[in-house]
Amino acid sequence: MSDQIQLSQEELDNIKQLQATQQNLISRFGQVEYQLQVLEAQKDKLVESLAQLQEEEINLGRVLTEKYGNGSIDIDSGLFTRT
Repeated sequence: MSDQIQLSQEELDNIKQLQATQQNLISRFGQVEYQLQVLEAQKDKLVESLAQLQEEEINLGRVLTEKYGNGSIDIDSGLFTRT
C-alpha cells in the first residue's frame, strides 16, 4: 500500500502559480538591488565632486582674502567691501 496521494489539478496549478510569483519577486528584487548599486556608485561620484567643490571654494576664499583682506563680495556687481 502506498502513502502517495495525487493532488488535484487546481492544487498543482496553485502551487505552480505561487512558485512563478516567487521567481518573479526574486527577479524583481535582483533588478532593484542592481539599480541601488548603480545609484550608490553615482552618489559616491557626487560626494567626491562635492568634496572637490568645497576644497576649491576654500582655496579661492584664501586667495581672495590674501589679495583683498577680509570682507564680502556682491556677486551681482562684483564689488568687494572690506570689513
